[in-house]
Amino acid sequence: MAGTPGHPIFLLLLLRAVGQVSPYSTHWKPTWPAYRLPVVLPQSTFNLAKPDFGAEAKLEVSSSCGPQCHKGTPLPTYEEAKQYLSYETLYANGSRTETQVGIYVLRSGEEQSSGKSRRKRQIYGYDSRFSIFGKDFLLNYPFSTSVKLSTGCTGTLVAEKHVLTAAHCIHDGKTYVKGTQKLRVGFLKPKFKDGRGANDSHSALPEKMKFQWIRVKRTHVPKGWIKGNANDIGMDYDYALLELKKPHKRKFMKIGVSPPAKQLPGGRIHFSGYDNDRPGNLVYRFCDVQDETYDLLYQQCDAQPGASGSGVYVRMWKRQQQKWERKIIGIFSGHQWVDVNGSPQDFNVAVRITPLKYAQICYWIKGNYVDCREG
Repeated sequence: MAGTPGHPIFLLLLLRAVGQVSPYSTHWKPTWPAYRLPVVLPQSTFNLAKPDFGAEAKLEVSSSCGPQCHKGTPLPTYEEAKQYLSYETLYANGSRTETQVGIYVLRSGEEQSSGKSRRKRQIYGYDSRFSIFGKDFLLNYPFSTSVKLSTGCTGTLVAEKHVLTAAHCIHDGKTYVKGTQKLRVGFLKPKFKDGRGANDSHSALPEKMKFQWIRVKRTHVPKGWIKGNANDIGMDYDYALLELKKPHKRKFMKIGVSPPAKQLPGGRIHFSGYDNDRPGNLVYRFCDVQDETYDLLYQQCDAQPGASGSGVYVRMWKRQQQKWERKIIGIFSGHQWVDVNGSPQDFNVAVRITPLKYAQICYWIKGNYVDCREG
């Protein structure tokens, strides 16, 4: 491979190589691009001391680095990328490990060889969010893939036993938040078995729902969030994967590599979450992407704390199977105030699933890289 590991040019070539899009015609349908994906493989794992679980749950993040600042940030070197994609695993018994990884780009045929106070500004003008009522919607795809974390955030079902969420929902960059050792994931279901109210089966009011909880077996958090939360690199790695103790038995939404904003249908994204200002309600919204960097999507989707960790998705045509398919292309990180020339400006930010992040998250889910070669 061209370039020398450790040199910025090496990673630049890596990022461009894995991000190349096959020249499929998309004149009449927004089509999922095909990528040549890298491989992120564990190299060594060692034990760490048990954490103290002393951090307060933080339902939004802040940064002084906006879109132009992020665009001006140099790409990480190969060695830095390996550090950021290394990860911590926390187990239900409180033990944890750190795993260091290697990054590889396989040639064809090689695959089988081995805080501000102005929080209310998170609503932009007219509140365009929709509360989803009724089991016919809440229990059906895609809304049924949204789940609630016991720490107060939202997550999305991405496999039979896995939930994707934001890293800050379980880790503040220094240690794990209170309650993470006994972390649970909540699934909405009808409060009454027959789906009716207790006293009036013909009530015009929305039927009551409740959460059914499943314990989390283990969590994965990238070291880019843990090492980088003191500076702006941490924003790029604000994602985590939770493995449940048992299968949830619901349809899930697959992850995919985030296409450029100009290739998104209408330049628009969608996500559903459990916003704190509407307790017990699942809230759906969609909006246009305003700006983007390699790792982040900037938009003004109306949202409140509690929605962070939601899976950001789009629906595009899958050429190979000749069908439409929704995929998670990012994780809603939350509201962000940025100091722009001395004047505060606010954004809602989502972390993009890049080829490298896709390879890492997919490996966490599948346990092997052979099943993670199509993004």
